[in-house]
Amino acid sequence: MNHPVRLLLFCGFLLTLLPAASAQRRDFAGQYHSDQKILVDSRREGDSLRIYLRFPNGSVLQQKQPLRVLAWPAYDAKRPVWADTVSHLARRTRLEGSAARVEFCLPIARLQSGTILSMACGPASVAASGEAAWLPLTAARLARPYILADSLGVPLLRRTVRAGEAFYVDRYGPEQPVSVKQYTTPFVAALPPHADPSRQAAGPATLAVRDSLFARAGVPLALPEPGLYTLRLMGEPSLLGLLVTGAEYPDLTTADELIQPLIYLTTSTERKNLYDAPNPKRAVDEFWLKAAAGQQTLARQAIRLYYSRAATANQLFAAHKAGWMTDRGMLYMVLGAPDAVYRTAQEERWVYHARDNGSSATYMFRPKPSTFAPEHYELVRRPENERLWYAAVEQWRKAMTAPGR
Repeated sequence: MNHPVRLLLFCGFLLTLLPAASAQRRDFAGQYHSDQKILVDSRREGDSLRIYLRFPNGSVLQQKQPLRVLAWPAYDAKRPVWADTVSHLARRTRLEGSAARVEFCLPIARLQSGTILSMACGPASVAASGEAAWLPLTAARLARPYILADSLGVPLLRRTVRAGEAFYVDRYGPEQPVSVKQYTTPFVAALPPHADPSRQAAGPATLAVRDSLFARAGVPLALPEPGLYTLRLMGEPSLLGLLVTGAEYPDLTTADELIQPLIYLTTSTERKNLYDAPNPKRAVDEFWLKAAAGQQTLARQAIRLYYSRAATANQLFAAHKAGWMTDRGMLYMVLGAPDAVYRTAQEERWVYHARDNGSSATYMFRPKPSTFAPEHYELVRRPENERLWYAAVEQWRKAMTAPGR
């Protein structure tokens, strides 16, 4: 095991390098660009917490800039409670194509549940910004002695696996058998942002177990059927939620997968006609061609944009259901990435600046964590969201949504 990085607690020099954190509101919009997002996970290893980071642009780790770690009392805090740098960075870096992965350890005695770590390679202002990797520390995270890894032992850094994809539970210390349970999944796509909250089904308080099995410790496991699962190691109190997806996830490829996200743009009758068509995939193409008034180039652009947003939503917002079905995924698909994102412990706000029609809006999400989705958020639905929503839907139904939006 690597030695824990030496903490420079209350280091006045490092803390004074963070004027940007106190000068302006921290914007987390960069977290919703999958090609920029730094992936992060962790594992308890005795008296240390091992941190795993994956930088989509590995070159940032080769520019002789320090990898900085900051601990914050809250997302909107002005100053960190401590700051540190990771020593011997080159030794801890593994290249993965154009990306790069880093591992390092922090002493568990210096980490407190309820605080949040931010991590980035570069100036201190970058590590304090919304562009950094942010990792909320919960009691469960500080105690969990394992991560999910692929069949070669490379950390997955995600809570989804594809049906048939080999992975295993990589535990620190003696290997333990893994109990796997599959649950019924009566989940549906999100309602529009102006819908009456009473129409929003709260979902069952508990989920029925559909199937269960035991996996051998240290042996790769492949789950053949998509669905919602939990993993529990023998002797461990906590569960780890896992979403098993279709083989092409995050992409949508089958006729059903292509029709389902159109729930945000179509009526139930229109979708039924698509499902009932002799060739549903061709019917989807014809739907978009009709929206584009017969202009094939415009139709292709709309198809490419809409389903690429669905794939990105699947990457960013997967929870107890596919990312495109979540509240944040719904807004992302129809309105695009937010222009600004502000977080506190109680909420996350998405800000959309004025569109071509002059409309702007702010949407508020509240955290609703669960075993299956510890970082899940639900939208606060309001009637005043209706005008902008239908204006955006109408643009899609004319195949006129610009790629930048």
